[in-house]
Amino acid sequence: MCGIGGRTIAEAQQRLSYREFLSWTRYRAKRGSLNVGMRVERGSALLATLYANSHKKGGGFKIYDFMQHEKEPAISLEQAMDAWK
Repeated sequence: MCGIGGRTIAEAQQRLSYREFLSWTRYRAKRGSLNVGMRVERGSALLATLYANSHKKGGGFKIYDFMQHEKEPAISLEQAMDAWK
């Protein structure tokens, strides 16, 4: 939540109720980043991935290959879920 509305974390904690914080976290989980630039980058990277994989035999490109400001997670969601069992 750092930087929400141009606020520091300390300011956000003073001005944002816990209930509102939970609403924002649910929104971010459903809709993704609040940073417009990152959202545009992700959409463009998705299109580039689809295009590259359709024009190269075997494909193999991932969305993170086209996202210069985002790093690929160390483990996949499936691997994390298996580790929690």
